[in-house]
Amino acid sequence: MILSGELIFILPYFLARVFRPTFLAVFNVNNVELGSLFSVYGTVALLSYVFGGPLADKFLPRKLIASSLIFTSLGGLVLAAYPSLFILQILYGYWGFTTVFLFWGAMIKGTRIWGGSLNQGQAFGYLDGGRGLTAALMGSIGVAIFSIFLPEQVLEASLEERQYAFRKVILFASAMVTLTGILVYFFMKTEGAKEDFTKDNSTSFKNIIAVLKLESVWLLMVIILCAYFGYKVTDIYSLYASDVLGYDEVNAANVGSLQLYLRPIACFAVGFLADRSNGISWIIRGFITLLLGAVLFASGLLAAEQSVLFFISLVILALGTYAIRALYFAVFKEGNISFALTGTAVGVISLTGYTPDIFAGPLMGYFLDQYPGILGHQYVFVLLAGFAVLGLLASWRFAIISKK
Repeated sequence: MILSGELIFILPYFLARVFRPTFLAVFNVNNVELGSLFSVYGTVALLSYVFGGPLADKFLPRKLIASSLIFTSLGGLVLAAYPSLFILQILYGYWGFTTVFLFWGAMIKGTRIWGGSLNQGQAFGYLDGGRGLTAALMGSIGVAIFSIFLPEQVLEASLEERQYAFRKVILFASAMVTLTGILVYFFMKTEGAKEDFTKDNSTSFKNIIAVLKLESVWLLMVIILCAYFGYKVTDIYSLYASDVLGYDEVNAANVGSLQLYLRPIACFAVGFLADRSNGISWIIRGFITLLLGAVLFASGLLAAEQSVLFFISLVILALGTYAIRALYFAVFKEGNISFALTGTAVGVISLTGYTPDIFAGPLMGYFLDQYPGILGHQYVFVLLAGFAVLGLLASWRFAIISKK
């Protein structure tokens, strides 16, 4: 489950994130064109959340997840051929379908069944923390493969040599996704009980209406939207180190690596603690921590020569972000959302909760470009503080209704 949860996104997202300069060069695209690929992906994915969610309530998670992984890996063969921008846009739309429609609701439902009635926090904590570790390891392996197939003088490598080396990385990633799909199909045991799945004659529309009648579902939409905006802000941590603290590219990249390794620490710890109290109380603590970190960054105190305070604030901000992320699907039971409608609920909630994929990047980019230096970053973190307050209020309300 952990491997599939991260490897499913390695082709559409991870390669372009880790190898961004290389990706732009070997595919001959600029940042705007790369952004258009993600926009196509996000648009198809948002529609897939709603229509794919009910599938997870009718079919076994392992079958849906395995199919999704296999279909996604086939796209890697197209990517390795270095197609035109138009074909890339079609490919990213295809991935928006395969990685969400068949996968997302099934992964959440499978994790919920895996956690049982007593270990939801640990199940989702292990899932997200394990995904973080998988991402870090795959990044290291990918860089190693890329360097092996490049000439010794890396800076002097031709475009053809870089394409050759990067093709090896793409094919390796595709093979790993395929292998994981096979492992999932034969070895992942998440059958659950019969009552965990809806009857064949139940309609998706009726299930969606039933889910929308729950106040907890609407509150989770807000909670996830606010938390996911915080997750999108992690993209600019290294940029802050470069723009404000004056770090060089290597040290700025190390800042990004630091917060990546904080993800499993936060997720494992909060997942364990949540099962010994309740998940929503730790989500509330997470939003308070996120708010504190956002205020520290927004204050302007973390300027040049404040590296120690910067790293302390970075740890606070990252821990709050990842703690919430680990648990927002673990509180379904507290919100009285039945196992049988898990997939439908995930689809409905995700439609709103993951909209930062569409607006967060352009919004942050506007402030960072319009107000260069620390001021632009301050505006972004003021915005994050506002989302943290909204998420805190929604979590507080969720805690009240979960007690009834």
